[in-house]
Amino acid sequence: MAEQFDVVIIGGGLAGASCALSLAKHAPNLSIAVVEANQINADYHPSFDDRSIALAQQSVQFLKGLQVFDPDIGFATAIKKVSVSDRGHFGKTHINCDEFAQPALGYVVEVNPFGRSLHNQLTNSHIKLFCPDSIASLNYTSDNAQITLQSGNSLNAKLVVVADGAQSPARELAKIDFATQPYSQGAIIANIEVADGHHNHAFERFTEHGPMALLPMSNNRYSLVWCMDKADIDAHMQLDDSAFISALQTAFGYRGGQFTKVGMRANYTLVFGRAESLSAHRTVLIGNAGHAIHPIAGQGFNLGLRDVQLLCELITSELVKSESAIGSYAFTREYAKQRNQDINTVMTLTDSLVRLFSNSSRILAFGRSCGLFSMDLCSSLKTPLAKQLMGQVKQGKRL
Repeated sequence: MAEQFDVVIIGGGLAGASCALSLAKHAPNLSIAVVEANQINADYHPSFDDRSIALAQQSVQFLKGLQVFDPDIGFATAIKKVSVSDRGHFGKTHINCDEFAQPALGYVVEVNPFGRSLHNQLTNSHIKLFCPDSIASLNYTSDNAQITLQSGNSLNAKLVVVADGAQSPARELAKIDFATQPYSQGAIIANIEVADGHHNHAFERFTEHGPMALLPMSNNRYSLVWCMDKADIDAHMQLDDSAFISALQTAFGYRGGQFTKVGMRANYTLVFGRAESLSAHRTVLIGNAGHAIHPIAGQGFNLGLRDVQLLCELITSELVKSESAIGSYAFTREYAKQRNQDINTVMTLTDSLVRLFSNSSRILAFGRSCGLFSMDLCSSLKTPLAKQLMGQVKQGKRL
């Protein structure tokens, strides 16, 4: 006999775990299951590495409301100022949280301890966990999604939430295509120590070799995202630590201070990817399973959290009407419809930034500089960018 649930979430990474905890808080009577391929609370989880993520101010407020995140915790660092510059050109702009009467523009959160914290809360909740386990088949009736796991367990769900990442097996089983376009560049990710501290200052720097980002984190460190051609990545990964620090300092300059030490380096392939639809019969996609974007603007996880927020709002509103409405065609269609505008905006903005600043045309370079310079002179021109950084975007009927 299949075990019946209201919602089954496939994937227990950051997006899936956040979704499960949010549903458990906002709709405590729901029966919820999480299927995760890796052991929860094990010494190693492949999604929880040495990377950091940027949480927009709006995301922070949402997670605080769930009581799953505290900005004062040791693995979170406030971003109080962001500087955007174009190397070799005069244009630059600065965005300060004081200009918008906010305590911070966002926070840099270390993935490993944050993920472990979410998993600890999962294990102490009423959510049923199937892990380590993974989906083997997905079939549908009019009233249920029928899930068979690799372990042989059978689950029925009114709604399946696909949250198992950009290479999602569950999305494939739901027969939803995912179109990807690789960028010509990849990224090196590392933590960098700085001599005199970072002063909660983040940097986005566009160079002739690719964009770079430095995000402030704990213990006088930056989280580095350094994009470059794939051939150059191989060469930089082979440098010893001293030579790597020297190359980074030369490429970035001294605006962020004097770099003194580098932690473990990792390289990632960068793709622009989007599911053909965010929904199918009794199925919705959240996080990287639905959209994959360039990391330079730090918007990826925030976009996934807004998927979670809307999904929880729709579920709680449908509960008021009838539990049977969860997962219906009208429900999944409304989720996809309301999420499309925000996702389109962020994906287009991020991709356009990367391509605009990667163009070596002198005319475009002059235009970029004028735009950044104008933003620095006129605070009203900064407002759209600042709101995007803080996650203050329109979604459905709410801000």
